[in-house]
Parts: sequence; structure tokens; C-alpha cells
Amino acid sequence: MLPAVALLKKQLSMNSRFHSAFPLSVVLASAFLVAAHTTALSAPHAKPRAAAHKQKAAAPAEPAMTTDANGQSVPVLANKAWVLMDFNTGQLLASSNPDEPLPPASLTKMMTSYLVEQALKSGKVKPNDPVTMSLSAWCRGGKEGDSCMFVPLNAQASLMDMLRGVVIASGNDASKALAEHIGGSEPGFVTMMNTEAKKLGMSKTQFANSAGLPDPNNKASARDLAVLAAAIIRNSAEYYPIYAERQFSYNGIKQGNRNALLYTDPTVDGLKTGHTDEAGYCLTASAKRNGMRLISVIMNADSKQARADQTRVLFNWGYANFEEASPAQAGATLTSAKVTYGVAPTVNAGLAQPWTLVLPKGQAAAVKTAITLNPAVEAPVAKGAVIGKIVATANGKQLGEAPVVALADVERAGFFERLRQRVVGWFSK
Repeated sequence: MLPAVALLKKQLSMNSRFHSAFPLSVVLASAFLVAAHTTALSAPHAKPRAAAHKQKAAAPAEPAMTTDANGQSVPVLANKAWVLMDFNTGQLLASSNPDEPLPPASLTKMMTSYLVEQALKSGKVKPNDPVTMSLSAWCRGGKEGDSCMFVPLNAQASLMDMLRGVVIASGNDASKALAEHIGGSEPGFVTMMNTEAKKLGMSKTQFANSAGLPDPNNKASARDLAVLAAAIIRNSAEYYPIYAERQFSYNGIKQGNRNALLYTDPTVDGLKTGHTDEAGYCLTASAKRNGMRLISVIMNADSKQARADQTRVLFNWGYANFEEASPAQAGATLTSAKVTYGVAPTVNAGLAQPWTLVLPKGQAAAVKTAITLNPAVEAPVAKGAVIGKIVATANGKQLGEAPVVALADVERAGFFERLRQRVVGWFSK
């Protein structure tokens, strides 16, 4: 703009009539406007604001991948430990540091809620039983970062409300109050927690409190937490829908479920989040797609967003790469076994329970089975007695095995029939 103004001043000094007709201030203002317009025309054009709203959000970056010991391509996740487990078989589809004991934070509460649910099933406690909020369990307003249900001191809430306070609101106060109600004291309840952990085969887990508060003796592995999640889904089926509830209100306070996937993935229906400075951000989740249920555990992620994103990666990867297959149906006759000294010479044999395998996608058609029976099956034979096994293979690799059982009872024959069979056996050798 300055060169344009200087030029006009020079011209004005040379033309007095022009100067008298147009005041200098008007001419200068006009020069500035002309120069500004010229600059704007020469500058790059900004895109309309509305156009920005039409732009699609950038697609999330593809997860980093690596190859495991079996030559399988698996995700690389920024945390201390993780597992992806098939619910039906208990098979780990992939993992990283699955057996390292780590601080589980509020994932500990899964054992607390599980024991409460089992006490409900057994009739030891009732849904409407009043549970008292003692001084030792009471949450003092969350000033120290506690997650709370906010039951007032010495007030009572129903056992089911307290259970929701544990599962949905992740209340430390509700966890301790339930521990005292069922175990007599929190230390007594912790003993129950560790006994149940051993029963479930959680060999790398040791609980020190009911809420998951920092304690050097409160540790669990990712594999063990997946096993615990499977136990909740299987053994507490009537209470498992609570883990999918998105919010819980008590005493006029509404709290949302901290499991972010419940709001974004309709196939996810549980289970529990956790966080402390030491444990980082943790999440145990389960999803069911097309009849196949997977369980994931994330331990020590960097943020809430990271634990949710990593769980999504595991579920998407698992469902994209694996499928379930049933090589044989339960109750169907697969073969017959010869029975000695029985009222019947043979007994039908098959599977007593459903048998499921998890396979890389596309391998179901390649599965083959072979049955091996015990060398001697002697009457009496009880229905359900194990008399052999069935082995499944694909491309020369064993995929799994299951027990083969008698599908009917076979009574022992009388003395003379047994004698006849023995004599026939001598001459048939």
C-alpha cells in the first residue's frame, strides 16, 4: 500500500487544481482502499467455512502388526500386557505378556461382583438384603480420587443396588460394604477371593483388597482376568446383563458406565474398567458377533481412549481372522465300542458335551477327525463313562481333542453268559 500512497502524493503536488477539488485526506483514504483490495485479490483464496464441515474425518490409522512364534500376524499394542481369548474354548488367540502379574486396579472388582453373584445364586444372600455403609467402607466425597457409589455413612442400600454400584459406578465404597456383608470383614472376604481364584485356575493372581486399591500384594495377570471374565459370563448368566448397563443412579447421583465401548459397539456387553497411577488404564471387555464370543484384557494403557481403541483393534482383528467350528455334534453316535461281559455286545459312543474349535478363517473344511477307543471296555458300562477320545486335525496339525463317552448303559451279564463269552473268546484267538 505505501508505494501507492507515495505515488498519489507526488501526483497531487504536480496538480494544484486536482488538490483543491479533492482534499488530501479523501484521496489518501481512497488509496488505502485500492491497495487493500489489490492485496486481497492477489492472496490465496480461503475455503468456505461450510466446506470444512463436509470434509470426512480422517480414517483411524491401521494398527501396527508383528509376527508371533507361530508365524501369525498379530497386533502390536502400547501397553504392558494383553490377551484375546475365545470364550467357548478358553483358547488364547493372541497375547502379550499374558502371565505377568500386574496391578489390576478396579478389574479386581470383577472377583468381588462374581462372589456376590454366586452368593445370590446359592441363596446365601437375597437381592433386597440391606447392606450397611460402615465407616471403614464409606467414601469421603472422592477427594482423593476415589470412585464412589456415594451411599451416606451408616445408611443402607439393597444388595442389588450395591452390586450395580460396583459393576457400573465402580464404587470402592460399595465393594468394601459388600465384602463386609458377605465375608464378615474385608480381610475375610479377601480370603474368599483368593480361594475362588485358585478354584478357577488363576495361578498368577493374588488379591489384597476388594476394590483394587494400590497394594503391592494385589496383582493379577491378563490371562487370569480373562478366565475370571469367562466365569462371570458362564456362571453368573442371570446377572451378566448388569455389566452392559450404561448408567446407574443412586441418591440422586447419576453415573455412567466407564466402558466406552458400550456406547459405540452394540456387540460389546461388558465387563469392567480400572485405573490407578500404578496400574495405568485397564479394560476387560467381551463381545459377541455371529454367535462367537471373545474376551479381551488390556492392562496399563496410557489413557481411557487408548484402552478403548486397543480393545476395538483386538476384537476387529479376532473376528476378521478366526471362526468357530464343531467337528462333531453332542449326543450323536460317532462309533460303537465292543463290550465284554455285557448283556449287549456293543455300546454306541459319542460326545457328551458340545465340542467347539477355533480355527483360522477358511480352514473349517480341512478339519478331519479320528477316534481312538480304550482297548478294553468291560461291563457294567454307565452312560457318560469315558471310553476313548476324538482328535481333530487340519493340514497335519492337531487342533484339539474331546472325550468319547458311552451313550447308553450296558449291564453286566449273568454268570453263564459271561462264561460263554469267555469260552468263545478262547477259540477266537
